[in-house]
Amino acid sequence: GKGDGVFVSTTGVGEVLPGVNVSADRARPGDRILLSGPIGDHGVAILSKREGLEFGTALSSDCASLNGLVEAVVEAATDRDHLHVLRDPTRGGLAAVLNEIADRSAAGMLVQEESIPVRTEVKGACELLGLDPLYVANEGKLVAFVHPGSAPAVLEAMRRHPLGAGAADIGEVVADESRFVRMKTPFGGHRMIDWLSGEQLPRIC
Repeated sequence: GKGDGVFVSTTGVGEVLPGVNVSADRARPGDRILLSGPIGDHGVAILSKREGLEFGTALSSDCASLNGLVEAVVEAATDRDHLHVLRDPTRGGLAAVLNEIADRSAAGMLVQEESIPVRTEVKGACELLGLDPLYVANEGKLVAFVHPGSAPAVLEAMRRHPLGAGAADIGEVVADESRFVRMKTPFGGHRMIDWLSGEQLPRIC
């Protein structure tokens, strides 16, 4: 009697493809970090609707089923074992995913700020609200950690798919016993990308 509406339960049914072994602990130094498109769309769109905020531009959630994009990624890899990690940057955003993978794989990350796609309207809304797009939730994006031998082909396959048209190579996995995630700024400096502290805004789940 504590519920407030309709509850939907879903189950994914599929198959494990031969030769594919993706896991959060498989990122290796040298791997390229591929992002399938702009970040922050979903979280900012949800926040604007919940709070009745008007930003003078249309903001849409990126909710999408990624099975087709994943299939394109798998088919594009020159060796399926080159696909080390596949993850959707939902709760905690891209920053949380990078830190989780770094921790599980006992490696570091170095990403390029200028390479991370963020829509102008999302960037503007985040600046207005004091949010960092790196920590804003996404629902229709994919992060892939790929051996450099297959990264160019996988990135091209992402860009040919409708859900990956804005895909970008945003950095690489590096050897780092401290498991730090760092971001190189346009000015040549480095910024630490830490775990999310406090409550995620907007709260999605």
